[in-house]
Amino acid sequence: MKTWLYGAACLAFVAVASTSRTTAQQPGVAAPQSISARDKAEGAKAHPQLLEEFGGLYEGPQRAYVTRIGRAVAAQSGLAAAPNEFTISLLNSPVNNAFAIPGGYVYVTRQLMALMNNEAELASVLGHEVGHIAARHSQKRSERASRAGLGAILATVLGGVLLGDNGVRLGQQLGGALAQRYVLSYSRAQEYEADDLGIRYLARSGYEPMAASTMLASLASQTALDARRDGRNDTALPEWASTHPDPASRVVRARQKASQLTTQGHQTNRDAFLQMLDGILYDDDPQQGVVDGRNFQHPSLRLAFTAPSGFVMSNGPKAVSINGAGGQAQFSAGPYQGDLETYVGRVFQAVGGQTRLAYSAPRRTVVNGLPTAYAIARATTSSGPVDVTVFAYEFGPTQAYHLIAITRVGVAPFDSLFQSVRRLSAEEAANIRPRRIAITTVKAGDTVASLAAKMAYADYQAERFRVLNGLAETEALRPGQKVKLVTFAAPSRKKRRAA
Repeated sequence: MKTWLYGAACLAFVAVASTSRTTAQQPGVAAPQSISARDKAEGAKAHPQLLEEFGGLYEGPQRAYVTRIGRAVAAQSGLAAAPNEFTISLLNSPVNNAFAIPGGYVYVTRQLMALMNNEAELASVLGHEVGHIAARHSQKRSERASRAGLGAILATVLGGVLLGDNGVRLGQQLGGALAQRYVLSYSRAQEYEADDLGIRYLARSGYEPMAASTMLASLASQTALDARRDGRNDTALPEWASTHPDPASRVVRARQKASQLTTQGHQTNRDAFLQMLDGILYDDDPQQGVVDGRNFQHPSLRLAFTAPSGFVMSNGPKAVSINGAGGQAQFSAGPYQGDLETYVGRVFQAVGGQTRLAYSAPRRTVVNGLPTAYAIARATTSSGPVDVTVFAYEFGPTQAYHLIAITRVGVAPFDSLFQSVRRLSAEEAANIRPRRIAITTVKAGDTVASLAAKMAYADYQAERFRVLNGLAETEALRPGQKVKLVTFAAPSRKKRRAA
């Protein structure tokens, strides 16, 4: 969470089609059209907002590497006269994700990049996104969004709690609407078409086309592990009940498509890729706050809180969301002029949007030494009545933060959350360290268990290690093999002095 505003209160943070997109094209697919001036203008307008929505550009040597590989693959599409007409961006986001918008703009997150195990897998993801551009999937989806109306799109795709009949989602500000129109999930047919196109671009670039399937396999494994860690049954919805193909099914299909190609090359460039990946930031950026299990800490803002047991937190550029069976909540901030009761009212106004929420008179209290005010409103939603609670905290004369919670009427799962907000001490803030990818070479006697024990996590160490390195459940390590670890960065001298 980097910048916080009222607009951050989007109570089910939109994860961009969390995919590692990959690649392939079928004979008979129509030749792609060149990138039009209109598409370039549209993409240029949306680009800054997308960067803001998804953490900004990653400032590291990997950024130029991604741009170089992406443009080389994109050149195989025939969409542009020169590769530099494509803008390839590495995002500073802890979400496994990649997407594209009209005008030749392609995005991949550093988190997804860390899941990859060679350059060919990176090329497959970028090629898949170029395939979406070539097939004009974003334009088709945006046209449907315009016809249906934004409220309908938010209601049917984003889910969450809707107020009344107007389709306005609690906490969803329209400022991010443009970005979300480009990042909603594609249909099954569109994903398959982009897979096919991407694999074609991959092979033409001289890469191993099977990298598309291995990348998708890693994504499927990561998705399953995330569901297991969060206590979700990720297989509850069968593929045939959804228009979006699941990664596991796409693995088999991508392998079949790749096997049908007469390839021009089989390079993977694994060693060069891992060398480049060494040191890249993993999981949350401390400058945006860090989620560690049920705990959230922000060293720059000097604050912390703890989610209730059974709830899952996710950190976004503008807010932290807390989700579970008992309700949803978000932690964010807004302009503050020294009056907490007025602040609470403004939050309710922002949350309700077009629907005016009638809330109780704010009550004052103190939580962990912080002056606070809170109030509750009753709202009629598409799924029945709910309680909307706003709990605001004063951290200084011009600095305040708030929690917004939506729960079933009479249910109070977030009481412990409201009471957990506190200041971080200077020592606590100084000791918060980022996680980074570290490349190591397997030595004789090393095992999955011994190396996984070095992972910077208290749970699922072996499972995380296997997924990160694309290792099957029973696959053993070989001496001389390079593998990825997630480790804590050493504290800087400045932080050691502060501590």
